[in-house]
Amino acid sequence: MKTRRHVAPPQRRRRLAAALTVAAVSSGAILVAQPALADTGGATDPWISQPADGVHRFTVPNSAVLAAVGTAPATVRVEGNFGPGHEMSLLNLDRSGNNWVANIGPLEPGQYYFQYEATIAGSETEVGFRNPDIPQTVTAQPTWSTFFVEGASAAWQADVPAGGELTTFTYDSVVQNGERSAQVWTPPSYDPDRAEPYPVLYLLQDSGQAYTEWTEVGRAAQILDNLTVEQQAEPMIVVMGDGTSSDVRTEVLDSLVPAVQEEFNASTDAADRAIAGIGRGATQALNLMVTDPGTFSKVGSFSGSLLTSISASRAAQVNAGTDLLRLYLGNVTDRSYNQNVALATKLGTAGVEFESDGSDPASGDVWETWQRALHDFAARVFTSPADHGMSEGHLALTEAHSLPAPGTTPTPWVEDNGVVTFETAEFATAKNVNVWANWGPSGGWLRIPMVRDGDRWRLTVGGLEGGSYYYRLTGDRVDRKDTGNPTVVNSEPNWSTFYVEGDTLRAQFTRDVAPEQRGEVTTMTYTSTANAQSRSAYVWTPPGYDADRAEPYPVLYLQHGSGQTWSDWIQVGRAAQILDNHYARGNIVPMVVVMSNGNGVDFPKEITDAIVPASLAAYNVSSDPEQRGLAGLSMGSGHALGTLWAKPGQFAYIGGFSAFSSPPANADVAAINAGTKLLSIYTGDMQDFTYQNTLSLVSAMESRGIVHEFNPPIPGPHSWDVWQKALIDFVPKLFKADTTSGIPVTASIAEGENGVLALTVADFGDGVALSAPQNAGDRLRLTGALPEVAVTDSRTAQQAGLGGWSVAAQAQAFTSAGRTIDAGHLGWTPRVLTPRDGLTAGDQVKTILDGGLGLAAPGELASANAAGRYGQAALAADLSLEVPVDIQPGQYTSVLSVSLFPVD
Repeated sequence: MKTRRHVAPPQRRRRLAAALTVAAVSSGAILVAQPALADTGGATDPWISQPADGVHRFTVPNSAVLAAVGTAPATVRVEGNFGPGHEMSLLNLDRSGNNWVANIGPLEPGQYYFQYEATIAGSETEVGFRNPDIPQTVTAQPTWSTFFVEGASAAWQADVPAGGELTTFTYDSVVQNGERSAQVWTPPSYDPDRAEPYPVLYLLQDSGQAYTEWTEVGRAAQILDNLTVEQQAEPMIVVMGDGTSSDVRTEVLDSLVPAVQEEFNASTDAADRAIAGIGRGATQALNLMVTDPGTFSKVGSFSGSLLTSISASRAAQVNAGTDLLRLYLGNVTDRSYNQNVALATKLGTAGVEFESDGSDPASGDVWETWQRALHDFAARVFTSPADHGMSEGHLALTEAHSLPAPGTTPTPWVEDNGVVTFETAEFATAKNVNVWANWGPSGGWLRIPMVRDGDRWRLTVGGLEGGSYYYRLTGDRVDRKDTGNPTVVNSEPNWSTFYVEGDTLRAQFTRDVAPEQRGEVTTMTYTSTANAQSRSAYVWTPPGYDADRAEPYPVLYLQHGSGQTWSDWIQVGRAAQILDNHYARGNIVPMVVVMSNGNGVDFPKEITDAIVPASLAAYNVSSDPEQRGLAGLSMGSGHALGTLWAKPGQFAYIGGFSAFSSPPANADVAAINAGTKLLSIYTGDMQDFTYQNTLSLVSAMESRGIVHEFNPPIPGPHSWDVWQKALIDFVPKLFKADTTSGIPVTASIAEGENGVLALTVADFGDGVALSAPQNAGDRLRLTGALPEVAVTDSRTAQQAGLGGWSVAAQAQAFTSAGRTIDAGHLGWTPRVLTPRDGLTAGDQVKTILDGGLGLAAPGELASANAAGRYGQAALAADLSLEVPVDIQPGQYTSVLSVSLFPVD
């Protein structure tokens, strides 16, 4: 960037930018290219690294902390826009030798701004600092630094080769009676001698910001570069002026605008002049629209307000002189939300014509909201857009937002669109109070500061992704339970839980189903092998569980981790909801799940001598090892695997989540393989502290010849987010015919001698090859077809009862050379080739790029009721693999497993 005064001749210099290359890909499957760390202020920050795809590591030397703070700190943190809705949040760093270290991620593509913060014990003073060896990048925030994470979803704000030019422009201010500065962006191929002058957009910053923050944090230059090179916006000059002035009207109209018109090839026609701003800057833009109608023909308000009244005559003048007035706003956490509701009412009552982009549900009054607003507004000024409605997914402003009166409801208060409010009357004398929860990327723990509100502390955040959450309150570094939340976690007395509705995988499988669809959770008491203690276990039985059924139910024994106990899978893991949802969708066979206490025992002895006998006595469960499963998380995975090594063949299905416990030298590999139908291993990513243990386990099993499946790592640390996803994936695999080898899949369920319910898949040769990728703008799409699936049902009415059948399928992740693309990128549209009454194709499964779950979760191909089940049915589906355009080329493969279920 260069600096110049407006009386000097124009000078130009191209801004350096990194090239973005899109390579060709082969069919079959492809991998999304992971983001790389951008430079900060033109220099790479050695305190930030990427130990794994999308995961960022902060490493701060203790010597630098001492230099910045002056004393040994109680805590060191990173404060950045990592939280839900890009809320400023605190990530704890842990002391490791001479450094303070923490990981976070995978981070979504976009701009990040942050500072380091140390807390001094006693005074609880929080001191912000940055790496002193990196140039200061945010003028108004000296301790802030920034970095950019590349990716398809942020391509519209990525660096552009040969983009426009950004200069610092100095001019004479009649208000200040001296020099002032502004930043000016000129478009690629800007021509100072072009016969047709360029239209001009003026941008004003919010209070507390510098005018340079538009580019330092907001990436305005990159947004404008991309719009221009993609021909989505008219080439224009964009002036980022300083709205901090005692008389902003005179500053803008009598100083800034004339200077820009003198120095640049800028149009003097009001029809070619636009103005917009953030917060205070938006209010200034709106005031100029009212006081000087027609001076700017296009006006944009980003989280702004208007305090002045508008008469009918002035409204007519505004309408005559304004071609476009468009309002932008974040969600209800935006501090100007109610002001914008009032603004829309005021404009409508006065008769002023305007457009509303509605409320952006993703974030509040943060740069991410304003970046999207600038992108939309700059594409509309000086063009004639066909669509004048709200951006996709935005919400109409219908009424002011209000919260319940303090102390009147349990907390937290959960609203639509992931908006959650916490409050507490604790910590009356504390200086710093936070909510510490698993709402960071992939379930990482982040603290968000609360704000004093009378005699209470309050915090409203949003929008949170759908799913289950757990949290605790901290005041001056002391943890406490939220006493306003009635939920209980026995193993963590300071924790509370809550659920947010949504469409994510965890949200769909951890939500409560209708009462009539729920299984029952009961408590089983048993005598432990540890000193004959009386212990407890939670037991989930499926809807319609029959204690007298002739055929005993298969049973899964599900274990907790270290520091946990038998109640955690229910109280935190929401295992009951996961099982309920799977059962309601027809994804699992009726089974019983026993969640017992594995602490302080010889577990192989405990499970076989105490837990299994107690469950056989209390519930109608099978004693056949082929109808038994054993799984657990962390320590519980060690228990499950230790039992497998010690007592092979006792449990045919084994699952390890965040797994360890390599096979001992004397393990009977032949017996293990012969007695195990499924050995499935899961782990978080490199943030999971057992990750290397899991890799060692898998390597050991491979070298020993132990048959197993190693599922792709689940993004996230050693946390319930990871373990819930593991359980969601694991339980549909239990107690079924082996389909792990992929298509072709054959499964049959015989019920008596005279009838059969069977599924076959047509010959598919070497596999299903998807088409070459087609560029669909924001994604590449590869298509194909599922081989024809045939279902034969010759059961008698007595055998089938009043039920029918259902066919579902689930895909594994696409893999190649250790790299993966989530199966959620694969969707389908089911079809019934033999239509008849009572036979119904399943719903279309959208990919994660369209807000769906893809076939990472089981998707229904078709179902038949009692009227439509009989005879033969031919089924098919159109497959679609959708990935972002910035992908890693390669040949990737997946396995699609198809299962048939009788439905009662």
